[in-house]
Amino acid sequence: MHGTASKKAASPLAVLTAVGGLYVAQSVIGGITWIGLPAIMRSEGVPLDRIGLVSLIVLPWALKFLWSPAVERYRLPANGRNRTSTIVFAGGIISAIGLFAVGAIGPTAVLPVLALLTAVAFAASTVDIACDGYAVQSLAKEYHGWGNAAQVGGAYLGSALGGGLFLMLVDVSGWQIGIWAMAALLLLLGLPFLVAPTPIMPDEARGHMPSLLTALKRPEIRRGLAAAAIYVVAQKVALGMLGPFLIDAGLDLTAVGLINGIGSMFVGVAAALLGGALVKSWGMRNVLVLALALQAAGLFFFACYALIGGISQTVLIVVAVFASSGVMALGFVALYAQFMRWSDPRQAGVDFTLFQCMDALVGMAGGVIAGYAAQYFGYGIFFAAAGVIALAAIPAISRVSDQR
Repeated sequence: MHGTASKKAASPLAVLTAVGGLYVAQSVIGGITWIGLPAIMRSEGVPLDRIGLVSLIVLPWALKFLWSPAVERYRLPANGRNRTSTIVFAGGIISAIGLFAVGAIGPTAVLPVLALLTAVAFAASTVDIACDGYAVQSLAKEYHGWGNAAQVGGAYLGSALGGGLFLMLVDVSGWQIGIWAMAALLLLLGLPFLVAPTPIMPDEARGHMPSLLTALKRPEIRRGLAAAAIYVVAQKVALGMLGPFLIDAGLDLTAVGLINGIGSMFVGVAAALLGGALVKSWGMRNVLVLALALQAAGLFFFACYALIGGISQTVLIVVAVFASSGVMALGFVALYAQFMRWSDPRQAGVDFTLFQCMDALVGMAGGVIAGYAAQYFGYGIFFAAAGVIALAAIPAISRVSDQR
């Protein structure tokens, strides 16, 4: 009986089905916060340096390593079944209530909106600790690439909904309808994990006590933190200004929403699946290097568009879709597969969370700096410098990542 349950719990398809909806739901929140809000703010004339401050809502994602050991100890008690479903249920309810409240008070109450979205981010990031721990614990190493293809693919599907559909709803029906529709969607996306029988793993005794100190003593964790910092600076930070850049280039909210939606839903998901296959055949290092080179090319294109002009807006849209969705998805599948490889299954929620927190901390600080840089130096110089950084990161990421 115990062996049968273990096999059932370890089925890759069952694990991917269980966590897929949760990854989409978490990214709906991220899409609303970091894609939708900056574009809406810019359409209302908010300066770029103030838009950069929206990055501070990432703080719970950046600091969740502080409570990840407590979450893991609760999720994996000394004896008995894991409690992943309990954490998922509580976090989902809090997130939905927070979004309903944001819709009720309206977008003009800036500080309350930011405070509520920060609370929602706290709940979602706590669910993420449990979800990642469950995924790493349940998937064998040979399925890590596909596991992260599902994670990153789910993230882009969520971004399509939170950053694309949300913007179109706000443009057509207003802020309240847009936010409330996203809150209802969040509840629906959490249902598969809660009703499916497969996520419940068997009773077992556990002798390991998850802790941050245990994680930081391992050289793999230190390598992973370095890899996260290098990669996020090179590939992710500059794209926070892409939405405002497209607005200033003459696109309206619906157009930017369509770019985010179509790019994330089709290009991002397809690139995530391609990334899963390439990680298995080429190795993580080669995929990371390829993604950085392609991202540098996209950033240099944006710089040329801003500095030289005369480039078709259609070409700009195509490059924006592939840079923000395709290349990002390709690279982050490889990066997160690397993180899974370095995580200890006995405390996967702690180890994987540390990597994600470095991602979030660097992204938050970089987002604020990016806002000021774009405001005071202009888009052309900003994107050109970002392209140089992406190229410079190639030897560094090659040094810290695994070939296979």
